Formats: sequence, C-alpha cells, structure tokens
Amino acid sequence: MEGTLFINGRLPGPEFGGADAVYTENGIIRTLGSTAELKLQLSGQDYRTVDWAGAAVLPGLADSHLHLGMHGMKLDMLDFTGTRSKHEMLRMLSERAAITPPGEWILGLNWNENEFDVPEAPTLSELDAVTGRHPVYLTRTCFHAYLGNSEAFRRAGISAGSPDPDSGAFGRDASGALNGWIYEEAGRLFDAVQPPPDYASLKAAMKRACLDALSLGLTAAHTEDLRLLGSVETMLRIHRELREEGVLFRTHQLLFYTFLPEVQELGLKAGSGDEWLRAGAVKLFADGAIGGRTAFLNEPYSDAPETRGMAIHSGDSLAEIFARARQLGYPVAVHAIGDGAADLTLRAMERVPLPADSVLPDRFIHAQVLDGQLASRMAKLPLVADIQPRFVASDFPWVLDRVGPGRTAYLYAWKKLLAKGIRCAGGSDAPIEPLNPFLGIHAAVTRRKPGETHAGYLPEEKLTVREAVRLFTAGSAQAAGEEGERGEIRPGMRADFTVLDRDIWSEPEALLRVKACMTVVNGEIAYSAF
Repeated sequence: MEGTLFINGRLPGPEFGGADAVYTENGIIRTLGSTAELKLQLSGQDYRTVDWAGAAVLPGLADSHLHLGMHGMKLDMLDFTGTRSKHEMLRMLSERAAITPPGEWILGLNWNENEFDVPEAPTLSELDAVTGRHPVYLTRTCFHAYLGNSEAFRRAGISAGSPDPDSGAFGRDASGALNGWIYEEAGRLFDAVQPPPDYASLKAAMKRACLDALSLGLTAAHTEDLRLLGSVETMLRIHRELREEGVLFRTHQLLFYTFLPEVQELGLKAGSGDEWLRAGAVKLFADGAIGGRTAFLNEPYSDAPETRGMAIHSGDSLAEIFARARQLGYPVAVHAIGDGAADLTLRAMERVPLPADSVLPDRFIHAQVLDGQLASRMAKLPLVADIQPRFVASDFPWVLDRVGPGRTAYLYAWKKLLAKGIRCAGGSDAPIEPLNPFLGIHAAVTRRKPGETHAGYLPEEKLTVREAVRLFTAGSAQAAGEEGERGEIRPGMRADFTVLDRDIWSEPEALLRVKACMTVVNGEIAYSAF
C-alpha cells in the first residue's frame, strides 16, 4: 500500500511547531513536519498527495456512547426533535397516519414535553382521536418512557387490569385507567408485538448511521446495538459487509448482558477484533432517566416527592451480572444516572472488582447526579466515565426542579470529575441527542443551549475547548483501551483525522457553525466535502 502525504493543514496547537503536513502509511502516522520538509524527505518515493487547503485538523473524533442502529432507524422515523407543543406532535402524527396503510405501526421518537411551551405530552384520548386504525408507539427523548394509543395497548395485550411488569410500569390516571404512558421495561411488551425489521432493513439503518457519522467528522463510535440487531452474529455480519462495501468507520461494540450466552458460545473475548471492530464491555442499566423520573435517586424527587425513581436491578442482581461478565473476562458498562443508581453500581464494582490484567476499563455511563463521596469512590476504581455534554443543553433548566437546590454540587459535574483524576470520554447518546459532536463540545464549553447568552448552567463546570475536544479524542480512546493507538496526532498512531472548515479554539459559538470538510479513517478519505 502506497503512503499518503496530507499537506497544508492547520494542526491543533503550538506543540506541532509549525508542522502542516502528515505522512501516513498502511493506516499509521509515520511522520509530521512542514509540507516542504516532508516532500524533500519523500523525494523519489511513490506516494499520493491530499491537500487540506488550509483547513483545521483534529485527531479523529470518536463518539464514546451511542446506538448506531437506532440512529439509522431514526433517520427513517417520525422524529419529534424540536417540536414545541403536544399539538405540533399530534399534527405530525396525523400527517403520518394519512400516508400509512391502516393497521401498520406508526413509530416516532425524541419528544420532550419539558421543552414544550406548555409542558404536557399528548394523552391517550388525544392519540386515539388522531387515529384508531394504527397502533401508535412514541419513544420519549430519554428512551426510558413511551406513549401508546389504545390500539397499541390492545396489540400488546395490556388492559386497565394488567399488573405492572418487573422493572417497569404503565401510567394510570386517578381512577386507575391507562393514560397512555409506558415506563422502562414495560416497553418490551410493545416491542414484542411489532414486526421486527428484516436483515436488509437493519443493515440499511446501520449504513445510514455510519455515513451520517462520517459526514459529521466522526471516525469511530462506541455503540450498543444488540437489542436492535438481535444477535452477535448479525452484528458481526453487518459490519463485515459494510467494510467490504467501502464504509470506512470504526466501531467499539458494547454487548448487552442478555447476550452473554451467545458471546460465550462464539468465544468472543473482550478487546478482540481488528482495527475496524472490537468487542467492548458488557452493557446493562442500573436505572432510567431524569426526564421521566425513572432515574434512581437516594432521596425523592424535589418536584415529585412520592417517588425516588426506579432501580432496574437490586444490588445482588447487579453483582451477579458483574460476576458472569468477569468469568468471561469482560469489563462492565453501566448506565447510572441518579445518585442511588451510582451507589448501587459502585457497590457492585467494589464487590466484584475488575481484574488487574483487564485490557479494558469498566465504564460508568452518564454519571449525571452524584455527590463528592460517590465521585471519590469513582476515582479509586479502574473506570472511565462516559459523559454526554449535550445533556446540559437538553436538560437545563428543568432538571433543577427535579433534583432541587441540595443536589447541584455534582450535577453534570464534568469539571469536578476531571479534577479528581477520573478519565472521561465524550459521547452523544444518539439518537437521544444529536449525533453532531460539536454540539456536545459546545455544551461542555458554554453550559447553555444554542442561542442563549447567559453565563451558563452551573458555570463552574465549564470545560475549555481543548478539554472538551479531548473527551472525543483521547478520552474515547482510553474508554476503548486504545490510548496507544488513537486520540492524538503523532507518529505511531492510527491515521484518523477530522478536518474542519474553520477554527474552533478562540470563539465557542464557532462550534455551532463548524462543518467537517473531510474525514480520514485509517489513512483513507472516508468522507469529503471538498
């Protein structure tokens, strides 16, 4: 394979000493220098030249937490992102119903009543009034609460007298009648009666997601897709075929814990794979989300004192799952948002510790509501915190009402986590949040929504642009056990680059306008807008 000389780039920082060119070979960075110097060094050799034309160059960005398959499905679904009222939701639903054959499911996602002008979601009767000919199933932005119409409940076999399932619930009004809400694991009953997408649809969704990620400057993603894809073998087959078709995108696969028997049968080891796909940690949930009040808190919600949220597993159950993962040589990645879930998770990590020779760290996903004692315990463990900075833009200011003034010291406290020496990786949690990594970086730096001009929500937690970019470069590499391979631009590292149409270092609002003009993966141009 011939080498490639990338020239006329603006590398990120004074440590590069004026270097504006990178020579790569076999997917690896071989040397840096000025364009003139490297052309002289390579005189007489065969290589191709790629001109970055003065564009800004970053190490290849990697999203440390998302769901590629669901993001791809979202691109083909009824998407309520940005809606401002339940009436707008109902209008969109009516338009979709008008073009959907009777009897087919209508699926939608990403509604957030907390962002509405009047914070109310559609009711069961309002959904029924739009259509009784289609089962309707709508996923809230947190992916931990849902809405269904009466036809959806009928197909799922749920009536007013149906008991709540373990680790889930059906919403009810004061009289005990169903109100359309569905919480946590209760959603599985609705998933089970929907026609599953076939292999071609799943592969097409994954391809859409990978190509979209590349167009946004992402070179890699840490993704959990098994609950959608249905098997480890299907996941491996799809990504193998996409590579053969020329989709140049790296994935680090989190493996949902219910698939451990298949993982064991296939002999899939943690960290195994190649430069394109590697097996990561075993994934599980400790709780839900703050928006739907299913995140598990140590004390009741300030705006709903009758509930503390919902623990998905008991402490003993968590420890049992940890033990099964450890027996197979796997670290564990736990979704834990509330401080109650954080305590349960840390107890399990302390009770069933990660072996010292593990090639990958444990992962603490989200870490949104903590306290100083919990953070200190995190700092003592071989873990990486998977944080989603964009949640700041989506969840404030309403999250302050949920938790109250006594729980803000460690609320989305990225700066404090880094100060304690906790390794942090940045992700989007797409499709829950936009996949664009620069929206997450902007939220980490400004602690406010796009368009707002105040000092920021809990501004003491603001990161610098370099700290925020590092979440999506070196931080993501650390979470995947690849800090010696990716995340920096230096000789010996993978030749992954995110090339931008403007500088992002001096003016934070530039993060809202920046576009990827080229994405280079393994030394190859995977996306180009030039």
